Amino acid sequence: MTSANPFGAIFLFLRFLQKDWGPWSPWGRIMQKQRHMDEAIYDLIRDRRTHFDSDRVDILNLLLSTRDENGEGLSDTELRDELVTLLFAGYETTATALAWALYWIHQCPDVRQKLLAELDGLGENPDPMEIFRLPYLAAVAQESLRIGSPAMLTFPRVVERPVELGGQTLEPGTVVLGCVYLTHQRQDLYPEPHLFKPKRFLERQFSPYEFIPFGGGSRRCIGLALANYEMKLVLATILSRWELEIAEQDPVVPQRRGVLLAPKGGIALWHVLSIKPHGIPCTPDVGHGNFGLILKLAF
Repeated sequence: MTSANPFGAIFLFLRFLQKDWGPWSPWGRIMQKQRHMDEAIYDLIRDRRTHFDSDRVDILNLLLSTRDENGEGLSDTELRDELVTLLFAGYETTATALAWALYWIHQCPDVRQKLLAELDGLGENPDPMEIFRLPYLAAVAQESLRIGSPAMLTFPRVVERPVELGGQTLEPGTVVLGCVYLTHQRQDLYPEPHLFKPKRFLERQFSPYEFIPFGGGSRRCIGLALANYEMKLVLATILSRWELEIAEQDPVVPQRRGVLLAPKGGIALWHVLSIKPHGIPCTPDVGHGNFGLILKLAF
């Protein structure tokens, strides 16, 4: 709700701007949308509680079935918070990561050819887990998250007792944030950091403090496994079904979009060939035949 333009996130950090003066004020519009969203989520929670189906397998059912050490389940408010976190943290971030990945794959023909060769080696109708375990596909996904990490910063930590970090003494109360973008651009960790080189992830295992697209520590993104799985399957499906080309040759640069970094102006790809005779039917069908001359990934 706050990432529709580069200035939207300012309301998240400047509390004095968070004034609800009705739907005509910027914060008022945000609050109105949030109320509408909350109504829909709480209606869904009430309906699921009333008509609970233990055989149904989805995130909400899993959360409804969760119990703490005292046998207590999550309250409606806690359920709402978990669902909103998954919805917003797992939607725009993954879409942005996929846009960057498709850009770099088609910007680097050798990378695309290696990926297609690896996918073709699975034959027709491969199991999704076979795709997930492909080493070069994993390296491409990791390098995409490194060079175009949607998240700029980790969640803030507050110092509880004096500690020395990087030669600096931090006093209690100091707010500390890790910068994902700058970490992934370090020359000592990633030689030639501005180049897209998936092989770096085949040649070296980076530590959880060197490769941090999902943050780190106990506050690491809960959606890490799902995002990696989704990203690999979507890329495999698109690459196996369509042949695309970069439509605009001007370099694409990152631009702050709310709290994220996204391709400025989106990514434009030409659809140059129809669907191949066989694709990877491991994800919901995304269309048949010619879906247009340009696929615009504007996240």
